[in-house]
Amino acid sequence: MRDGTGHSDRGGGSAWEVLAVFLKLGLTSFGGPIAHLGYFRTELVVRRRWIDEDGYGDLVALCQFLPGPASSQVGFALGLLRGNGLAGGLAAWLGFTAPSALVMVAFALGASTVSGPVAEGLLHGLKLVAVAVVAQAIWGMARTLTPDRERAGIALAAVAIVVFVGGAIGQVAAIGFGAVAGLGLCRSGPAAAGDALRFPVSRRNGVVALVLFAALFVLPPLLAAATGLPGVSLFDAFYRSGALVFGGGHVVLPLLQAEVVTPGWATNEAFLAGYGLAQAVPGPLFTFAAYLGAVVAPAPNGLAGAAIALGAIFLPGLLLVYGMLPFREAIGHRPDVQAAMRGANAAVVGILGAALYDPVWTSAVFRPADFALALAGFLALTVWKMPPWVVVAALAAAGAIGGAMGGAA
Repeated sequence: MRDGTGHSDRGGGSAWEVLAVFLKLGLTSFGGPIAHLGYFRTELVVRRRWIDEDGYGDLVALCQFLPGPASSQVGFALGLLRGNGLAGGLAAWLGFTAPSALVMVAFALGASTVSGPVAEGLLHGLKLVAVAVVAQAIWGMARTLTPDRERAGIALAAVAIVVFVGGAIGQVAAIGFGAVAGLGLCRSGPAAAGDALRFPVSRRNGVVALVLFAALFVLPPLLAAATGLPGVSLFDAFYRSGALVFGGGHVVLPLLQAEVVTPGWATNEAFLAGYGLAQAVPGPLFTFAAYLGAVVAPAPNGLAGAAIALGAIFLPGLLLVYGMLPFREAIGHRPDVQAAMRGANAAVVGILGAALYDPVWTSAVFRPADFALALAGFLALTVWKMPPWVVVAALAAAGAIGGAMGGAA
């Protein structure tokens, strides 16, 4: 929405509105964190105009810098912005997280699962959805965030850094490079608009969040060692995993495996079964923690363990982004910061471009038919402007039909 001055009405919503929008995203956002950013952009930048393209790029760059699940952090921040405070941020997190978390807990508690060619084809169709969504995100963001030679060059260099360095370190290094390059190459961009982002977080509350983040990193292991309480140990294991991982999603899996399989809390077979299901559900991959919290051998497990593990793994990332937002606002008007953020935004486009190939493309496109379906999904989103959920349903159905035909053969 826009008022009579042409400025976006970005803080004019409510926590209930935020919950409804993010619940829809939580039910339809397949494909991992990179694809989630594409869904967010389509729904909240293009369609609802809660934030502009530059502001969204700034927010993505900030969350990529911080440990934790980047897509959930971006969603939490957008909920803060639209819902006028912490209630909006928590509503965004709950709506986006609850659908997949409930599925994972149901599976852990013994719900029957589907298997066979049809299920495998359905999963493959959802992976092709991710190809289309990520390609759409790159197409749209590149047009606004890399409009000149300098920023296009930064994006290309970011691709090279991610490819040759790899992993979460490569992503952080690419954004760092983009920020430094922006200081020298991106000073000629337009000045910050008067309609700058102002998140409803005070500096005092930001400092409190950062101190709490550090305290929860240090104190629980000491408390667990002193008391031997299994609930504290469970919280510590998942909080530490969430606090130490950059890049979100798949990057956290080795940490979680070391925390729950190595000490014998869960078998490797159970761990891998839950991970397989996590690929087929929408929403953040970090909800895998709810499954693990429910199946671990020492109590608390079941629903209590799922709640502890789920809250613990998301909490550090949310505390960090909440703590950093007021300081980002305070320095965002400075020319040096604006130039650095232009470069960092261009690097985000490069990171998305690298991710489009690996892991998104390499895990989904194996045959000419796969390419045709992914291209059809991309055109449906960018040219025909079809709702994302329609594309999800169509490509998932195509994958299931292909799996059934392959199984029959």
